[in-house]
Amino acid sequence: MIMRVDENLLAGWKRRFDADGLLLIPALLPASELAAVEAELASYTESIVPALPPGDIVWESEALSNGSRRIRNLWRMERYSRFFADLARSPGLLKLAGALVNGEPVLAAVELFAKPAQVGSAVPYHQDNAYFNLTPPDSFTCWIALDASTGENGCVYYCRGSHRAPPLPHIGSGVAGNSMMAAFAPERPDEVAGLLAPGDAMLHHCLTVHRSEPNRSLRPRRGLLLVYHGQHCRTDPEAARLYAAVREAQMTPPASGTAGSGRT
Repeated sequence: MIMRVDENLLAGWKRRFDADGLLLIPALLPASELAAVEAELASYTESIVPALPPGDIVWESEALSNGSRRIRNLWRMERYSRFFADLARSPGLLKLAGALVNGEPVLAAVELFAKPAQVGSAVPYHQDNAYFNLTPPDSFTCWIALDASTGENGCVYYCRGSHRAPPLPHIGSGVAGNSMMAAFAPERPDEVAGLLAPGDAMLHHCLTVHRSEPNRSLRPRRGLLLVYHGQHCRTDPEAARLYAAVREAQMTPPASGTAGSGRT
């Protein structure tokens, strides 16, 4: 089961998250739970992926030497798998989520970010709320490593404290699965590399600027993402219109105002 969250631990995590816009939790998924996730993911890939609508899967554009292509993103997995829906709504995670979103937590999405060996593509600087369009921006992503996440296989780089600055303007990136990017890079970013062992989690605020490098190594870098927001959050109509226009111009699903729109 997910690690137990006691009040003293939660208070410390909340302080660090509010200050830095990110929070590392080692071994959030113990080995037994990680094995169950791997088994469910194998079943999901075999039985559910072939029937997914185009808007719920993204393939890497670069093919392997044998011509085959690898999965880049899986969206809205909680809709197709009771296992992943129950995992994301486990009591410990919801307790943690409630503290970080400052209210009643809502599970927005369960996603897979599979940066495959040799062909995993880079992701430009961005803030997730460019996709979510939430006000207030009380939302975060729990990024759980299924493989070791290293500098060689394309770990995520987070700009510590960037969630406290005014949001960056965003433009279209032209990258399938990551349709939005910051219009300019942050000045002198205090970057933290998300170096994670399998089962470790990095949580980041939806305004924390982050990016990742391509994976040219021989090892994959898969992450299971659980996205939460406060029940009190609402969609910003102007921001949603901007995102919808960018998405339509690039012909990239899914709909505005939802998670699963393409992030690191």
